[in-house]
Amino acid sequence: MFIAGRQVDGEGAPVPVIEPATEESIGNVRSASPEQVSEATAAAKRSARTWRDTPAPERGEMLHALSTWMTDHSDDIAFTMTREGGKPLVENRDEMGWSASCFDFYAELARVERGRVVPSGEQGQLNLVVKEPYGVVAAIVPWNYPILLLAWKIAPALAAGNTVVIKPSPYTPLSTLALAEGCAEIFPEGVVNIVTGEGDVGTALVADPDVAMVAFTGSVETGKKVAHAAADGMKRVHLELGGKDAFIVCDDVDLEVAAKGAVWAAYLNGGQVCTSAERFYVLDDVYPDFVEAFVEETKRLVVGDPMADETDIGPLVRDVQRRRVEDQLSEAKSQGAKVLYGGDREGFDRGYFLRPAVVVDVDESMRLMTQETFGPVAPIARVGDLGEAILRANATEYGLGANVYTLRLDYMLRCMDELEAGTVWFNDPLTDNEAAPFGGMKASGGARELGPEGLEEFRQSKHVHIDTKMDVKSWWYPYADYVRYQAEHGTAPG
Repeated sequence: MFIAGRQVDGEGAPVPVIEPATEESIGNVRSASPEQVSEATAAAKRSARTWRDTPAPERGEMLHALSTWMTDHSDDIAFTMTREGGKPLVENRDEMGWSASCFDFYAELARVERGRVVPSGEQGQLNLVVKEPYGVVAAIVPWNYPILLLAWKIAPALAAGNTVVIKPSPYTPLSTLALAEGCAEIFPEGVVNIVTGEGDVGTALVADPDVAMVAFTGSVETGKKVAHAAADGMKRVHLELGGKDAFIVCDDVDLEVAAKGAVWAAYLNGGQVCTSAERFYVLDDVYPDFVEAFVEETKRLVVGDPMADETDIGPLVRDVQRRRVEDQLSEAKSQGAKVLYGGDREGFDRGYFLRPAVVVDVDESMRLMTQETFGPVAPIARVGDLGEAILRANATEYGLGANVYTLRLDYMLRCMDELEAGTVWFNDPLTDNEAAPFGGMKASGGARELGPEGLEEFRQSKHVHIDTKMDVKSWWYPYADYVRYQAEHGTAPG
């Protein structure tokens, strides 16, 4: 682990790191003991005042330095991510590039402003809104994008002047721990800390009295537990939770292009993306042709060794995740759904592989259409018109993202206004922009990452009221003088 600028061994039980492609252990990472969690948060708190007082340009230079370090070590960390997470190497190399860029973005954004000046009530006064850090931020990060989703939290947190304690997923701790070397070279002692372990370590971290804010990405159910636990200490919570994103295909599309985009949105990282397209609503006129094109595109995908350049889809992260997906598929089939392709383990004797599935004859009575799947499954439903598609897309507790394929401006405007999602992509699925916010509505959480909004999440506002005159105010005691003046002049003095 990494505590107070030093690499240390965990004092808790060892947790094996399993390679999803082979089902073999590639190492053990010891968990943090409760005392080590406290040591990490205490180190972060000791450094908090010095770090927040460090000028923003200096903090920014260190963020730029970490970005450069990550770029220089990109291949090694991407290789580690592929071994411990199963995501294809080509995708992990992209992840490293996006992550480094995030640090560069916030290095510059935090230099732009620290608040604002607002109009004052009187002459000779100055009113400021000053933005300040919370203090120690606990960043609890998932396994599907272990470096990118870490960057989306700690880059703005550090840029705003907070210190951090990171807890990676026990499935993918090695890539996060690889960052410790760069952090040790660049940041002052205690500014960045990393503790490892399973849920009990996260629980201790959320409950620690030195933690002022908890930033968490994960499932809705775990997010609720984090929010409840943080409420006892009145901690600020930043929750980016699950999704069940809809993908609407309108009747004016180029079917070849739409099918390719839909397949990518459904199966990126084996469907293990919070914004994966997990429900497809296709207008009646194009439904048969779209389904045919979608199946053909899916059949072309190469499932296999995630280290190979030709691989499109690697294994799922664990067998428990694969079985959860298979259970949803089996249940849907028992309720009348039809699997046109995939959904099996054929050809794979080891590794948590699952061939991408295309499913039709689906409706909202099935868990496959209402609960997060987080696997390579594309359920496709026929709808009569755009209104029905929007209605069914919104009929869920989730509201993370939504995709729409159309070139009709009236369709775009209607979807933009009516879809209940934090991001709506038209004709370009799952594309993020560092300058624009990412986050959800409803049960998907109200936090925002990226953009100026992402920085704002890690700052709190302070109103500063300055009066340059030291004089007596007419509305002070005694009130008798104040009332008498009003009666005589019909107005308040001053």
